[in-house]
Amino acid sequence: MARSLESSAPPFAGKAARPCSTVLPPRRLRASRWPARLDLLQSLSGLVLALFLIVHMFFVSSILISHEAFYRVARFFEGSLFFAEPQPWLVSVVVGGVLAVFVLHAWLALRKFPASFCQYRVFAAHQEGMRHPDTRLWWIQLWTGFALFFLGTVHLYGMLTQPALIGPYESADRIWSGRMWPLYLFLLFAVEIHGSIGLYRLAIKWGWLEGSDPVVRRRRLRLAKTLFSLFFLGLGLVTLAAYVQLGIAHAGRAGEPYRPGRVLAGEAVPQPGPGTPLPPRTGG
Repeated sequence: MARSLESSAPPFAGKAARPCSTVLPPRRLRASRWPARLDLLQSLSGLVLALFLIVHMFFVSSILISHEAFYRVARFFEGSLFFAEPQPWLVSVVVGGVLAVFVLHAWLALRKFPASFCQYRVFAAHQEGMRHPDTRLWWIQLWTGFALFFLGTVHLYGMLTQPALIGPYESADRIWSGRMWPLYLFLLFAVEIHGSIGLYRLAIKWGWLEGSDPVVRRRRLRLAKTLFSLFFLGLGLVTLAAYVQLGIAHAGRAGEPYRPGRVLAGEAVPQPGPGTPLPPRTGG
């Protein structure tokens, strides 16, 4: 009888039979609401970052339209519609706000990371035993988030301190001549996978797009998550390849800023659009 019970035990029963020693905090008479508030704040900050990621990707990929299109997008964020001369410090203000939300989100997410090897062993045992797809997605999100601590911070710091070096030639030189393309390649995969899983888990957690059949809803959300990742990974890779190609062509004149109407040999001359053209940049 005892042998039959042992054979029917779950695969992680051996590990669970040796739990890590823990010291329980004193029991409170009234439960605190702060864990729920922090969890809500983590969801909101993650949603803000995900929406910024989507908008940022479309703006950056304007290089696929033309160099002039990306130049005008970059000058738009420098206040070209309101000032006679572009103001790069406006970009620093925006990046500083994004960096603050990024740090806040990371700090809130650390609450749920395994804080010791003991906690990691317990989680690994449960994950192996349950074999739950969403639990594995959380594990992937944890590691991609850990990578973003370093990759994302480097990128945001560069944009914060050098906002004037955003343009067709300037960005291409940073990626190729500055040898930043490996960092951007890893950053692309980390941020897109992390963001798509995050949006999926937010939809599940807060009941977005609820339907009559929870199983069908979850299946559709997983499909949407996969399509989101594939689309933005494909767009990001094509965009990064365009910057690398431009950086290789401009390597002999690395550091020279882009000016409307002046192009490299072999490139098509951009046609002026309606209205008064932007004044050439004097900085960077």
